[in-house]
Amino acid sequence: MNKTGIFVGIIVIAVVVGTATAMSMMSSETLNIETGRTHGTVSTEMGSPILGDPSAPITIVEFGDYQCHQCYNWFHNTRPAIFDEYIDTGKANLVFVDLAFLGRDSPVAAQATYCAEDQQMYWEYHDILYNSQESQIDGGWASSERLKAFAFNLGLDTELFDSCLDSGKYSKRVQYNSEQARNHGVRGTPGFILVGTDDQKQLGGAQPFTVFKQILDTLA
Repeated sequence: MNKTGIFVGIIVIAVVVGTATAMSMMSSETLNIETGRTHGTVSTEMGSPILGDPSAPITIVEFGDYQCHQCYNWFHNTRPAIFDEYIDTGKANLVFVDLAFLGRDSPVAAQATYCAEDQQMYWEYHDILYNSQESQIDGGWASSERLKAFAFNLGLDTELFDSCLDSGKYSKRVQYNSEQARNHGVRGTPGFILVGTDDQKQLGGAQPFTVFKQILDTLA
């Protein structure tokens, strides 16, 4: 074989190997995603499972960081009333999209929720993070060791969970979600895009229930 033939052969092999590697990465990254899922202008395919009735006329897209204190406040002070009036009644559903930027533990905590989703316990793990949040960012409460302890406390298969977390399996998924937030002008957490049938509204901060109600009722 001449040098040109050898060179072409090397390129073909490289392309094949590269394609196989990319497909392998995608298969592991997209284990739980709904390909092409969007709410309004937001791609939510890499975000959380839909909480509530998927056919509800309104979707609340929440952008959050598990170390965000205002996210904690919204979770405990506003979210329960939204659940009672909108999600539990089928008027709205909720999707969480990561904006994991506050500290080094933030992306890992977000990845951990998807490792829990591998075992059908995304929302249980999501809730335990916001119920366990401590005041200091990167203070250790969301370290890898604590994240694994939360999985144990929830009764997850810890061998599977630990392997998932240590591998960084969902790192690109979290990065994608954070890019979605930035592409939509969300610069802080919590941030929200409230999506109705024909319109969407953006809202920032841990606003009280009355503020959400005023907007949600216009989207119904």
